[in-house]
Amino acid sequence: MEPYLSIVVPVYNEESNLAPLMERLYPAARSTGRSFEIIFTNDGSRDRSLEILKAMAQDYPEVRVIEFNGNFGQHMAILAAFEMCSGQIVITLDADLQNPPEEISRLVAEIESGHDVVGTIRQKRQDSIFRKLASRIVNITTNKMTGMEMNDYGCMLRAYHRNVIENINRCGESTTFIPALAQTFAANPSEIEVGHSERAAGESKYSLYRLIRLNFDLMTGFSVVPLQLFALFGILTSLFSLAFGLFLLVRRFIVGSEVEGVFTLFAILFFFIGIIIMGIGIVGEYVGRIYQEVRKRPRYVVRRTYGFE
Repeated sequence: MEPYLSIVVPVYNEESNLAPLMERLYPAARSTGRSFEIIFTNDGSRDRSLEILKAMAQDYPEVRVIEFNGNFGQHMAILAAFEMCSGQIVITLDADLQNPPEEISRLVAEIESGHDVVGTIRQKRQDSIFRKLASRIVNITTNKMTGMEMNDYGCMLRAYHRNVIENINRCGESTTFIPALAQTFAANPSEIEVGHSERAAGESKYSLYRLIRLNFDLMTGFSVVPLQLFALFGILTSLFSLAFGLFLLVRRFIVGSEVEGVFTLFAILFFFIGIIIMGIGIVGEYVGRIYQEVRKRPRYVVRRTYGFE
């Protein structure tokens, strides 16, 4: 009998969190009253995470484990589970216990009420001020650039209907952002407020560089607005430069030549050079994505699975 509910959990170096997670996740899944499966994807962990997950697959008939050949990233870990899950409702959940598993029943009820994608908004976040501010800036910027309406892109506690999962599985993108990708396929999305806790143990896997990298994937993967904005800025800069050149020409005839403004001109020049380099970087980001797609390399490599029939 195929499970009605699939719970997907990506794992990367979470050995100290897995046992406490299972103590809360398993009862929460059973409390829904539906048949379920829990799929863990071990994303190249270097600690004892895989060993613990293999033991769970033996102790719990509902647990399945996907073992990656290396570290391919959180979103690839989730996509691998999407391709192997069979539930009509699919829940994604982080392993660090910042997302309470007890909220799963609310997500299931929201899907069953007619929504096909259910996002969550973290209330009373237990993150640092820097993370909260960065998250707010990303949410606002991304909504403006992509035209989507999501209040919390960073929370992975989400629910998806089977139809959305099947559409996601048809995509072969090598880099993507699952919540935004699901939003493009959603006909009736919804968001609910959920609790938030501090990381139970270990440290966050998202460094500043990874956050920036993820945000670039989010913006360039779902919109060409950055290119359009840069083109518009280039046009405005050209018009401004033309007007400034005419001003200097008229001033030369009226006042005469002077040397005092040389450093000001250098400052203006360096500013525009910086803008040009930034624009080349944006174009390079899109070209890099094209390069990754045309190579057609596997998005991830599964070494072995446990608990699957």
